[in-house]
Amino acid sequence: MKIDERELFKRVMTDFILEEDSMLAMLKWMTEQLMEVEAANKVGVNKNEHSDERKTHFSGYRPRRFDTRVGTMYLMIPKLRKGGYIPFFITEKKRAEQALMSVIQEAYINGVSTRKIERVAKEMGIDGISASQVSQINKGLNEQVEAFRNRPLQNEYPFIWVDALYEKIRSNGRVVSTAIMIAYGVGMDGKREVLAIEPFYSESNESWRAFFKKLKTRGLKKCALVVSDAHQGIQNAVKNELTGCSCQRCKVHFMRNILAYVSPKSKELFASRLKQIWVQPDFKSAMAMSNLIIDEYSQKYPEAIVCLEDGLEDSLQFYHFDNIDHRRIASTNVLERLNREIRRRSRVVGVFPSRDAYIRLLTCYLMEYTEEWEVERSYIQPQKLELVMIKYEELLQKVV
Repeated sequence: MKIDERELFKRVMTDFILEEDSMLAMLKWMTEQLMEVEAANKVGVNKNEHSDERKTHFSGYRPRRFDTRVGTMYLMIPKLRKGGYIPFFITEKKRAEQALMSVIQEAYINGVSTRKIERVAKEMGIDGISASQVSQINKGLNEQVEAFRNRPLQNEYPFIWVDALYEKIRSNGRVVSTAIMIAYGVGMDGKREVLAIEPFYSESNESWRAFFKKLKTRGLKKCALVVSDAHQGIQNAVKNELTGCSCQRCKVHFMRNILAYVSPKSKELFASRLKQIWVQPDFKSAMAMSNLIIDEYSQKYPEAIVCLEDGLEDSLQFYHFDNIDHRRIASTNVLERLNREIRRRSRVVGVFPSRDAYIRLLTCYLMEYTEEWEVERSYIQPQKLELVMIKYEELLQKVV
C-alpha cells in the first residue's frame, strides 16, 4: 500500500497545531526523530531489529534538558551499552550558545541591565542564566571594542566634532563622575565615522592634548576645522597638535552662554535676535548683524554683550567654508543627537560597575552607528571636501 506523503504530512501538522506551543512541539518531534536515526546508525540496526551487523545494544533513555531560542524542552536521549551516545545538535551546542550570546549582547548594547536580561531570558523560556554569567559573556566584546578604538585612521578628516560625556562609574568602592571624550569626523569620502572614544577623569588641558595626540598616532595628519564648545583645553590642543586647523565654537553652546546673562522674561526675544547672526548669507553680513545687536543691547545686557564680543569670531568660522552647508558645521548638534541616544541607554544601567563596562557599552553602540553610515549616502560631497583641503593647503603654505 502506497503511503500518501502529503496526507501523512497534513496529519502530523494537524497534531502540532493542537499543541499549546506548536513551534516548540515541532522542534521536539524533529529532534526525537534525528536522535532515533543517529542512534540506530551508531548501533548498526534499528531498535527491536536483529542483525549480524549490530555493534551494540539500546539500553533505555536518559532525560536531558535542552535550551533553545524557541524555548526549553526535555529530551529523552537513547542510551547505548557501549560507546555512549550524545546527539550531534548537543555537541554542536556552541552555535546555539553563540546565538544566545548575540541576543544578550544586543540587549546589553541597547541599555538593558544584566538583572533585566536574566529576567527576560526566563520569560523567553531559557532558565539558568545569572547576572554574573551575562557580565562574563559581554566581556567577549572586549576584543571588538579595542580593535575599533585603536584602528588606523585616514590621514585627512576635513571636519571633526569633539565633545565629552560624563557618567557615574564605580571606582575603588566609590561612585565618581568620569569624562568620556568622543571625536566624530567626516573623511575624504564624505562618510561619517566615530574616530575616538577615550576615558579621562577630567577635561583638563593635558587630557585633551593627549586625546588629539592619540588621534595623530593612529594616522590623523590634517584637519581643516574642529567643531566643539568653548573649552580652553580643546582650543589649546588643536592649536598645538593640528597645525593650520581652525576652531569653530558651537553656535548653540555659545548662545546658551550668552543667554545665561539675560533675565528669563527677556530670553525668548533676545534669543530670536541673536539667531539672526548665524543665518546670514556670509561672514560680512553676520558681523554687520552682530554690530547692530551689540549697539542695541549694550546698555540693557552689558554682560551678555561682553560674552558675545569675546566669542563672536570663533562662532563664525564656518562662514570661511562657503561651499559647505553651514548647518552641518556650525554646531555640535550631530554629536548632541548621539549623546541623547547614549544617555537614554545608560540611564537604564544607572551607575556602571566599572569604566571598562561603560566603554564597552558606549563603543558597541557607536560601532553600530559607524557601520550604518558606511552604507548611507555621503554626509558631505567628496568633491566639496577636496576643495576644502585645497584651501587648507594654501592657508598652510601661507602660515609656513
